[in-house]
Amino acid sequence: MSAVSTTAGRTHGISPEHGPEPGSGDARRAVAEAVTLGALLRCCVREVAWPRGQVWPAEPYLLLRVAGTLLRARVHGGIALRFDGPAEWLSGGAWRPLTSEMLVTLVERELAGGNDEFAGQVARSRAAIAALLRARERAAAPGDPWLASEQALVAGHPFHPSPKAREGSDWLRYAPEAHAEFPLRLLGVRADLVAERGDAAALGLFGGAPSGYVPLPAHPWQLDLLAAELRDPLADGRLVDLGETSRPVAPTSSVRTVYDAETGMCLKFSLDVRITNCVRKNAWYELIGAVELTGRLGPVFARLAAGFPGTRWLPEPGYRSADLGVRLLEGLGVILRPGPWTVCGPGVTPVLAGALASPGGPGPYGSADPLAWWRCYVERVAPPVLDAYFTHGVVLEPHLQNVLVGIDDRDLPVEAIFRDMEGTKLVRDRHDLSGLPPAVATALTYDAERGWNRVVYCLMVNHLAEVAASVAEHAGQVILPELWSAARDVLAAYAEERGAPPPLAELLAGAPLPAKANLGVRWARDADRTAGYVPIANPLA
Repeated sequence: MSAVSTTAGRTHGISPEHGPEPGSGDARRAVAEAVTLGALLRCCVREVAWPRGQVWPAEPYLLLRVAGTLLRARVHGGIALRFDGPAEWLSGGAWRPLTSEMLVTLVERELAGGNDEFAGQVARSRAAIAALLRARERAAAPGDPWLASEQALVAGHPFHPSPKAREGSDWLRYAPEAHAEFPLRLLGVRADLVAERGDAAALGLFGGAPSGYVPLPAHPWQLDLLAAELRDPLADGRLVDLGETSRPVAPTSSVRTVYDAETGMCLKFSLDVRITNCVRKNAWYELIGAVELTGRLGPVFARLAAGFPGTRWLPEPGYRSADLGVRLLEGLGVILRPGPWTVCGPGVTPVLAGALASPGGPGPYGSADPLAWWRCYVERVAPPVLDAYFTHGVVLEPHLQNVLVGIDDRDLPVEAIFRDMEGTKLVRDRHDLSGLPPAVATALTYDAERGWNRVVYCLMVNHLAEVAASVAEHAGQVILPELWSAARDVLAAYAEERGAPPPLAELLAGAPLPAKANLGVRWARDADRTAGYVPIANPLA
């Protein structure tokens, strides 16, 4: 099946702009530098130069000015801003190679206020990419094509200033991009101290506990991070350490979620580590909210699947933790989620959308006709997301790491699998949440405008624009307008069926798209949930 070999072979996720496959220390550093420079330069175009009117097309280049310095780069891919060759800066009438360190300096000069962490975050991200490339040369990719796609995102978010910045010294041991595998640790929680909601019985498949205790799998990295807080509960018997589980698990793209091939299940752990923008912790209200949303979304996804064949989802039916104060309740909380193989149809292979969008490697469409493949792709992904919002008041978060695409034996996308309840929200005033704790209800809701912005950003900017750029990268850039014309047809057909909801009519008419301001939120050192948007051109216009 060519779709399987295509995905499994996409090992590095490095685009032609980033140079040859790494094979030496110098080559790895060069690739890491190109990835880092490219991501920061995209942020500068979108969040710094464009809002200030400091971007100009000058075929075959895009020109921009940052802190008074003129920069240029060859681009393709439309709003995805894929670069061809090195970026340059103008000095003394001559164009010279631009480096990521120089661009960091320009950003620091341009943006108001100080941030003494920013340069270090960019540098750590660059070093992490080089370390991941070296680790991948020594490790074997998993035979499971879905898991291989989860572990392919070496370059990270293309519009984030430090896409692979990770705290701590042990991160490489647990990195999905390094094809890590490791056993979990198993704790026993005294039965009267178990915090649980929904159906978490499957956690018992990872090992048993002594009489009077309930088993709780734990991420070994998180246990190291919580060592001080765990000392007393382990000493007095409220918790018991039952050692390592009998088999290894594999991390998926989010780092803290792992897959167990024997049970076909995923476990989403807390990690008190900042990865890109966020400390990856299951807050107490998110633990409750995941199970609450699963109950509410079951009927919604049943109706979506009936109206849009191929729509699938991965519920989160239960969580378990230890009632030992908020710190340990959150830090030890684990959420259950089925793996994608449990919901895909016969002969269908799940693939992470982010791997299909990653530059480099073979075309994402395999042996299929690229335009036909793209139309199928948009038909699978976009209408159920729009209908969830307009018909059901549900804000899905269909970014590239939250959507899996089911590929059939003709290499065509036939299913879209949506996951991760943390980013899913309910439109306020369309759902009765009066029975929930206020903090849970607040975390589960968006107002209609914020919800629509999130849908449009994740679907159009983060997702479809990147996949379209990858299709065009392999099929020839001349096809990009045809791709967006086909996408417009799919969205317009849905709009006609639903009476042209005003927000969607405005989108089809060419209203600017909201693009998340990752550079801005990182520069301000704000929580990721406070990130704003900057308007960018709408390729549907």
